[in-house]
Amino acid sequence: MFKKSLMLLACLMSFGFAANMDANKSDALNLNVVKNIKVAHKMSDLSKSCVECHAEKTPGIVADWKNSRHAHVGVSCMDCHSVNADNPMASVKVHPKDSNNHVSMLVSPKTCAKCHENEVEEFTKSGHARGAMQMYANPVIVKLMYHYEGMDHPEYKMAPDATGCSQCHGTVIKLDADHKPTKETWPNYGIGNVYPDGGVGGCKSCHSAHTFSIAEARKPAACASCHLGPDHPDIEIFNNSMHGHIYNSEAHKWNFDAAPDTWDVPDFRAPTCAACHMSGVGETTTTHNVSRRLKWNLWGVSSKLRTAGDEQAAVVYEKTGKLNVGTPLAGHPNGPEAARAEMKLVCKACHTSTHTDNFFIMGDKQVELYNVYNAEATKMLEELKAKNLLLEDAWSDEFQDVYYHMWHHEGRRMRQGALMGGPDYSHWHGVFEVKNDIRKLREIYKKRMESGKVE
Repeated sequence: MFKKSLMLLACLMSFGFAANMDANKSDALNLNVVKNIKVAHKMSDLSKSCVECHAEKTPGIVADWKNSRHAHVGVSCMDCHSVNADNPMASVKVHPKDSNNHVSMLVSPKTCAKCHENEVEEFTKSGHARGAMQMYANPVIVKLMYHYEGMDHPEYKMAPDATGCSQCHGTVIKLDADHKPTKETWPNYGIGNVYPDGGVGGCKSCHSAHTFSIAEARKPAACASCHLGPDHPDIEIFNNSMHGHIYNSEAHKWNFDAAPDTWDVPDFRAPTCAACHMSGVGETTTTHNVSRRLKWNLWGVSSKLRTAGDEQAAVVYEKTGKLNVGTPLAGHPNGPEAARAEMKLVCKACHTSTHTDNFFIMGDKQVELYNVYNAEATKMLEELKAKNLLLEDAWSDEFQDVYYHMWHHEGRRMRQGALMGGPDYSHWHGVFEVKNDIRKLREIYKKRMESGKVE
């Protein structure tokens, strides 16, 4: 009843917002109008001057802000970018030059938490929070990025990380002498950025600046910028699923603007990523802990139940200042079965219990089948290692290369396709390729064990 009351209130509020937005729709798209904006909100003179100046210097940013909920409630540039002089991200010089104000072009989750405390706290309990740290705390990944991919080149070795890995995982943001972010670490849209003020996360990864739209974050495109490709083709799996089929057919008619914790059936007819993993559908409550409803770790070398509770990467970093690999088995605080039960509550909004139970039973069996393949492959790997029949450079070793692709590419597709309803990824892009991988591994293993040498 409470959620429905909130929904009614949100609808009434949206009529007022919609009327205002319709009246200004042409202005929002006309940067010449934006450049001439005069702020009349109840903001400080300094805040007004920021908007009026940047309407000339960066009109696109002001256009986005103008149509955001932040603007509607009077949240200004200063509320997010003004910092104390002793803040590690504070500009060396005051800005504007005739003020006593210091600004930071970086806005960390610590700033967002001033208003969105619960959301930031939930985020730190999710696997997203370890995005950057799990890379830089892992010497294998560091060597891959800078040595193997970057060729240890004095000028270019940072490029694979700066343009690739960190744009999704996040990075440890570094500052130059003027307290501006370095080119190797910024701009960056990674989900697990580690900021100089100790903040961890990337709110704008899903709610892009400067609109910070809740509707945008509810659509699959928000997730698809990172969850795609051969190693985690989640958007491809979604599009392959019946959920994706329905979304792609009619999502333009759905309501993505409902107030937080009120977005529910019939606002949409099939769930998006956010609906299953985050939103308050049915009896669930909205959460920014994307690990909470997950029973399995589906990205690891083998799939294990998520028994470790809340993610600890950000907590450890705050206490020690040390990067760490975090908690790969982070999930629901009450364990994997509680996670599955909560996910089923989402399914319950549209499906019968028989439909839901049968889907997860067979999906789990596909995950467990992958574990059978992986156990055999890992046993062969360990036996070859014990006999010194593996090359030190794993990327030049055919056995290790096939083993890697078996779990990191084909195996993930097999598992994730099964539990997200993508049949082609569960089968042809998944288990069929895993079947080929294990046969190749058996062949290499047999040859090396018999010959006592690496081919």
